[in-house]
Amino acid sequence: MTLKSYLALITISTITIIVLAVAVVLGYSLQKTYLDSISQRGIELGRVIAHNEKIIQAVELSNQGKTSNIQSYVETLRAQTDASYIVVVNKNAIRLSHPKPDRVGKHFVGDDIYQALRQGNDYTKVAVGTLGKAIRNSVTIRKDGQIIGAISIGYLSQPTSKLIFKHLQEAGLLVGFVYLLGVIIAGFLILKLKRTFLSLEPEEIVQKFKEHELILDSIRDGIVAIDHEQNITAINSMAIEWLTMNVLSASQVVGKPLSSQSQSLSHFALEAQGQITQNPFNLGSLEFIATLYPIRGKKGEVGYVMVFFPDHGEKSLEQELTATKNYADLLRAKTHEYSNHLNVLSGMLQAERYEDAIEFLQQESDGDQIVLRRIIKTIENSAVAGLIFAKHNKAKDLKVDMLIESDCQLGRYPAKTNEALVTLMGNLIDNALLAAWSNRLLTSPFVKLYISDRNAHIMIQIEDSGAGVDEKLESRILDFGVSSKHNTEQHGIGLYLVKKVVDQYHGSLDWERSEINTTVFSIYLDKRALTR
Repeated sequence: MTLKSYLALITISTITIIVLAVAVVLGYSLQKTYLDSISQRGIELGRVIAHNEKIIQAVELSNQGKTSNIQSYVETLRAQTDASYIVVVNKNAIRLSHPKPDRVGKHFVGDDIYQALRQGNDYTKVAVGTLGKAIRNSVTIRKDGQIIGAISIGYLSQPTSKLIFKHLQEAGLLVGFVYLLGVIIAGFLILKLKRTFLSLEPEEIVQKFKEHELILDSIRDGIVAIDHEQNITAINSMAIEWLTMNVLSASQVVGKPLSSQSQSLSHFALEAQGQITQNPFNLGSLEFIATLYPIRGKKGEVGYVMVFFPDHGEKSLEQELTATKNYADLLRAKTHEYSNHLNVLSGMLQAERYEDAIEFLQQESDGDQIVLRRIIKTIENSAVAGLIFAKHNKAKDLKVDMLIESDCQLGRYPAKTNEALVTLMGNLIDNALLAAWSNRLLTSPFVKLYISDRNAHIMIQIEDSGAGVDEKLESRILDFGVSSKHNTEQHGIGLYLVKKVVDQYHGSLDWERSEINTTVFSIYLDKRALTR
């Protein structure tokens, strides 16, 4: 079933049920109100006639056995009202008047008159008499407080039904008009929805949405869409990578202000004034070019689609080539170093000096085994333990002493938490190793690590023998792209990622210069936030 058919069926069915329910309630209410009105009118008419002196005298004479003729008088009164009949009886229920004169002097047919004669109560009942089914209203005739007779005023069912049916017809026309109006409004609503959805079915809309997401994520440029209040409404994976370094997901960014991710882009949107504009800006040390395309809403508000990409000039290409060359030189140096070790081992084996070869291998592995045993003993978290061991090997290559406190402790955590801890510790240790190595000419390089989750927080302390943070950068050292390193390969990303993780888990990050001229970074993370 198409969306149009489904909406039409649901809407018309709902309107039909509502109209039928209203019609039934209205019909019942109208009928009951009309019948109550007739009953009330009959009772009131009977009470007026019951106080008529001529009627009272005639009833008294009849009770005394004397003749009294009020037939023509009562019929004259009936003709002046809408009653079907007016019957006056004495205390023995003998008729003194009747629409058919031949029935005068005979007993009243029906027991409802005795409610008025014997108990003195005015009474209404739907009953069958000599004239047929009618609404019969019985009223007591009194004199000096004594019951002397009664009056029965009736409204025959057939004329009453005709009147009710006439009123119901009028109400039915109103209900029919409302029903027709509801169907017309529903039709316009369905057409409006079809135009709004571009005549697409819900499944097609979902498919289009998925296709657009895939297309956006396949584009190698960063794309961000914002509304007139500068809240992000859409963002592709490349923009997530450049703006948040994949620390945040698209769902965590959409709906948030653009300024929380990039002050530069937010400033460009303010200056664009609804025009297509292009501006250069920096993310750290990387240069980008952003193009802003305005999107105008029906009310005149202006949003933007921003497309930005790296500005690959000659300088950036030269820096990238230098970084690649330095990395290649490092690999050649490491290859040469291990080739020397293999040559020594090969010579010992060829000279059949097996014990010397074993001792040589033992010397190479003993240090690693001691560190590995200590890590396994204190760090239960395998992801973090593997990271620490890998960084220890890196420190050994850099000839930096990496000291791991003996009372470290870290338990197991969910995979998402492990990923965050690895990101945090990996960047801090890398920064510490590089700082210690850079300051090796002034002091013996070392890095000291302590981690513990014994209390309600995870505490991480990393101390290095580096020169510390430049005073000029202290207030901005955690910003994206800010770095105290001078080589072009570093872009100030490490501490930015660390700060993102700390903020994500409601932690704190501090650093200080110790009394022995070392830099100490201290991090506290709430364990409850890590395990949510």
